[in-house]
Amino acid sequence: MTDQQTANVVEIRKLWTVFESPEGDQVVHRDLDLTIRKGEVLSLVGGSGTGKTVLLRQILGLERPSKGEVSVLGHPPGRLSATGAANVGMLFQHGALFSAFSVLDNVAFPLRELKLLPDDLIRDAALVKLQMVGLDPQQATKSPADLSGGMIKRVALARALIMDPPLLLLDEPTAGLDPESADGFCDLLRGLHRELGLTVVMVTHDLDTLFDLSTRIAVLADQRVIVAGTARDVIAYPHPFIHEYFLGGRGQRAMEALHEGVPPPTVSGLAGAAGLPLTER
Repeated sequence: MTDQQTANVVEIRKLWTVFESPEGDQVVHRDLDLTIRKGEVLSLVGGSGTGKTVLLRQILGLERPSKGEVSVLGHPPGRLSATGAANVGMLFQHGALFSAFSVLDNVAFPLRELKLLPDDLIRDAALVKLQMVGLDPQQATKSPADLSGGMIKRVALARALIMDPPLLLLDEPTAGLDPESADGFCDLLRGLHRELGLTVVMVTHDLDTLFDLSTRIAVLADQRVIVAGTARDVIAYPHPFIHEYFLGGRGQRAMEALHEGVPPPTVSGLAGAAGLPLTER
């Protein structure tokens, strides 16, 4: 394996996703290529129906593409063994906690399913992960119904990290959170990314989260990844979705908040790099 292959955690080549229906086949992805590098936070953005969450599920091995190749840490995700599956952690959009389980049992669930460790060791590991996400042991006996939205996200994150995966997938991690809780969750993710050396793939519609955490952004449109790069690279790419998404009112407010009190780059400057006259912004 080459050094470049080692540095690439996920490689997607010529991927097609086609859903069959009585009305005819629906092509979601067509010849989609994407590389995710070790240690980065890559965010997937795109309009509704562009297959962002579907792509996460294919990386996780929950769905198979119609054609093409997906490689995770050098292996097809569908062929990961039970132990190999520990290479990927997943935080689902609404937490997806088991309502009948306590917080501790939710976090411990993946380790218990493997049946490789004694229960007292699994319990200690779950408590450590809860502490890592900012929850004290007193929260361990609560049920999901007793938790706030922000706490549900933290418990789900602790469960995603219970087997110390090098790759973490996040589906709308700050969806449904108030601004203060969303900022706190972003701070938590940033710290864990730095301390654990994680590679993170994130789907988000929240522009504040996008600009706050991403080292690269990949834009899905026209059934493929049309551009992947830094925020500056992406905003400079000439495409109607990018202009609307990043240079509209919401995008400008997010960029202004990100650079509050800091000299350029500003939204106007980034738009200028795309060659857009002011009236088009």
